[in-house]
Amino acid sequence: MGEPWLIAGLGNPGDRYANTRHNVGAMVTVALAERLGARFKKARFLLLEVAETKDGDVPLLLTRPGTWMNVSGPPIASLAKKRGVPVDRIVAVHDEIDLAFGALQVKRGGSTAGHHGLDSLVEALRSPDFYRVRIGVGRPRGRADTIDYVLQPFAKREQQEVAVLVEDAADAVLTLVHEGLPVAQDRFNRGVPSR
Repeated sequence: MGEPWLIAGLGNPGDRYANTRHNVGAMVTVALAERLGARFKKARFLLLEVAETKDGDVPLLLTRPGTWMNVSGPPIASLAKKRGVPVDRIVAVHDEIDLAFGALQVKRGGSTAGHHGLDSLVEALRSPDFYRVRIGVGRPRGRADTIDYVLQPFAKREQQEVAVLVEDAADAVLTLVHEGLPVAQDRFNRGVPSR
């Protein structure tokens, strides 16, 4: 049996935020848990929910938020340390306003582009070298506030596309785990930055 991978779905806790743009990363880990028949449980002593499962012979630790996005790094890093998961077996799945709505990008390392969930994770892991599955949510039109925008639910007209996007991002995670970064990038990277 292989070493576990930790798949961190970023977002905010609770029903109020469950279907917002900022929680699209958490939607992906929820979709993976459903697909693989796993259930989330509160992690002991950590502000985090974890679903333990396997895809084939690869053990997966799926997480969803137990605390606010901008302080979500420490619980994820603590879980990784406790379970012996190195940085190069961690995948953060998150919303990305710098990618057009519907775009998808799999990458490793690089800047956080001001994403506070990623900032928190880089600081807690003391490394930016984890994988990211970036899910494009686009930017607000006009001068609308970015924070308000990402904390809003997806629009009705976007719902169908979001469902497809979440499943594609889940596929991208499993491809990355089983077949590596170049294959995942080749198969799933699409869409161009929206600015």
